[in-house]
Amino acid sequence: MTKGYDIDVRVYETQDAKKLSMLDMLQYFEEQGALIVSDLHIKVGTPPAYRVSGELQKLKGSPITDEQAKKLIYPLLTDENLEKLETQHSVDCSYRLGNLQFRINVFKENDGICAAIRALALDIPPVEKIGFPNNVWKDIIERKSGLVLVTGIAGAGKSTTIASLIDRISQIRSCRIITIEDPIEYIFQQKNSIISQRELGRDVKSFADGLRDMLREDPNVIFVGEMRDPDTIAMTLMAAETGHLVFSTLHTRDVTGTVTRILDYFPEGRHSELRNQLSLGLRYIISQKLIPRKNGVGRVVAMEIMNNNYACANLIRTGKIEQIYSQLQTKTRETSDENMIAMEAHLARLVKSGEIDLFEAQKWANKLKSFLDCMKRESQDNFNGYQ
Repeated sequence: MTKGYDIDVRVYETQDAKKLSMLDMLQYFEEQGALIVSDLHIKVGTPPAYRVSGELQKLKGSPITDEQAKKLIYPLLTDENLEKLETQHSVDCSYRLGNLQFRINVFKENDGICAAIRALALDIPPVEKIGFPNNVWKDIIERKSGLVLVTGIAGAGKSTTIASLIDRISQIRSCRIITIEDPIEYIFQQKNSIISQRELGRDVKSFADGLRDMLREDPNVIFVGEMRDPDTIAMTLMAAETGHLVFSTLHTRDVTGTVTRILDYFPEGRHSELRNQLSLGLRYIISQKLIPRKNGVGRVVAMEIMNNNYACANLIRTGKIEQIYSQLQTKTRETSDENMIAMEAHLARLVKSGEIDLFEAQKWANKLKSFLDCMKRESQDNFNGYQ
C-alpha cells in the first residue's frame, strides 16, 4: 500500500449521499459474485463503473476528480508500483481481499489516472464447470508435451480456463509446474504436484527471461501468461518441442486468426520455419468468448476448438490456414483425433439449450452464415427427434 493512502477512507459520494471507499467498492464484488460483477473502472471525469454480466453500469453520483481517483487507486499500489506508474505511465499489479484476487492495471491518460480492476475468485472452478462443449479437456490434462493455446479478447475467461486445467493436472499427477504471469491471478494450492508461480517485474524481468531460466528448473508443465513478442513466442514453441506441456494465451478471436497472428510477429522469411514448428509442437487452440446468459444472470463460455491432428498440422505446414475452419466443422466426434468444434456450432448449441438468446448469439458469431446454417441443423435435429 502506498504510504499516506488508506483503502478504507471514504472519498466518493453517491447520489444518495452515501460515501464509499475503495474497500467498499471491492467488497461489492464479494457481495454479488465475481462471475456476475467482473470489473470496476475508475476514471477522472466520470462516475465509477462496474461491468455487470458484460455490460458497464455507472454508479449514480458525480464524476470522479483527480484527487478522488488518487485516493481510491493509490491504496492498491505499493511504493514500487507507484514509482513504475510515474516513470512508465502504466503498471500491472494484483491485490487480495477476502475470497477474491484482483488484477489491476493503472494507467495515465488525458484526464488523469485510470484503473481497470478485475475480480478473480480464489477458488478455481472445477474443469467440468468451465463449459467445454466436448471432452477435450480430458485429453489435455493427460498430455505430457505440446502447446495448448487459449485465446480470446480481454475478459473472455482465458486465465480461468487455464487455471482449471492446471489445477486438475496438479490434483491427478505428481509433476513440477512453473508459471510466469503478469500479474499472478489465481493462487494454486499445492496438491500432488509442486507449483511455483513467478510474477513479471517482481520475480522475473520478462517472459522470455523466465522461460530461459525455467528450462533449467526441471518443469513438466509450464504456463506463460501471454505470448506477446517474438522472443517469448520462440521460447514457448521451443519449450513445447522439448518435452514440456505448455499453456499460453493470445488476444485473438478465432483459431485461424491465432495461427496468423503468431506468424505475423515474424518476418515473412521465417514463416515457413514457424509453420513447421507449429505443425509439430501445437496440440490445441481453444478460442473462447463469454456470452451473456438469456436469463440475464452471469455469462456462459462459447468455444472454438482445434485439435492439431495430422490434417490440421499439414494445413499449417503448407500455409493453407484458411482451410482449418472446414476441419472444425467436420471433425466433431469425441475421439482423440477429432474433438473439434467451430464457434458457430457451439453458439447454436447454447441457443438450443436455452442458455443464450438467438440475437445475442448472432452478435458474437465470427461467421454469421455458418451460424445460421448451424441453427438450421439444430432445428432439423429437433424435428427428426420427433419422428
